[in-house]
Amino acid sequence: MGRSYAHIWFVAPAVTLMVVILILPVFVAGTLSFTDYNLGSPSFEWVGWENYQALTKFSSYNKMFTVSLTYVLVVVPISVGLGLGAALLISSVRFGGDLYKAVFFLPVMATLLAMAIAWEFALDPVVGLVNNFLRSGCSVGWWHSLLTGSWLGLNPADSWYGSSCIERMPNWLGDKKYALSTISFIGIWQAFGFNMVLYLAGLTGVPRDLYNAAEMDGADSAWERFRLVTWPMLGPTHVFVVTITSIRSFQVFDTVEALTRGGPSKSTYMMVYAMFEKGVKQNLIGMGSAITIVFLAFVLMLTLTQVYFINRRVHYS
Repeated sequence: MGRSYAHIWFVAPAVTLMVVILILPVFVAGTLSFTDYNLGSPSFEWVGWENYQALTKFSSYNKMFTVSLTYVLVVVPISVGLGLGAALLISSVRFGGDLYKAVFFLPVMATLLAMAIAWEFALDPVVGLVNNFLRSGCSVGWWHSLLTGSWLGLNPADSWYGSSCIERMPNWLGDKKYALSTISFIGIWQAFGFNMVLYLAGLTGVPRDLYNAAEMDGADSAWERFRLVTWPMLGPTHVFVVTITSIRSFQVFDTVEALTRGGPSKSTYMMVYAMFEKGVKQNLIGMGSAITIVFLAFVLMLTLTQVYFINRRVHYS
């Protein structure tokens, strides 16, 4: 290697692609974030930190950060927990495991934009399947209290056969009280199948001898074996799943663009959608670049957290 430069020709294409596709665009975005550049404009001016100051000054950007963090804090723990639970259940069944894998992994394989359109029809306030199901609960005894209680904004004292219950069905995507929760539910539905597959792969790496040793030491119940063996041995998988799910949650765009377009009242105004709106729709390249740099900073912090603070503590030799 020291006497020949042949290795350079082997790594040069990969390094060149990495610089051109990954590193150079970040520097370009970082430079444009300090300007008022608009696509097609023959000139631009340096505005310094004005774009970044606007991110902390205007309420719409404050909502963007709040909504994005809320979405991540809701989707990540629930989808990770469901993925782990589904993996444990599938690994314990004797028959039909492959069928369950296919069913749970289907949302990951399907095009999210197409699935978003399907969800839009299902959640339609007039003809949607969800509200039709809830309307049926208005006239079926105890379904009223279970499905159409106060958490939907309905009066529990309404008659089971009253028109008030039927007329006041939630507008899941058009009401700011429900829009973010609905988008989060779709995100959980789409993410937990991927997490399930990752946990299934992690479970195959847990030595069976550890379970036998734990049982000999008195860990008779399934919960004790899970707490003492499965959970700690899945440490590297936990870190990877949480990090990947967090990054994917920050990147949510398809469902927001297809279903709510950031509304109503900015209640689903996610960071990636804000980049698209400012940089593409409104042609504010400088502001869109500033949001992009902030987004990359969030992703970088998540990655550094994995590599330097958590990842070193969960690998076992």
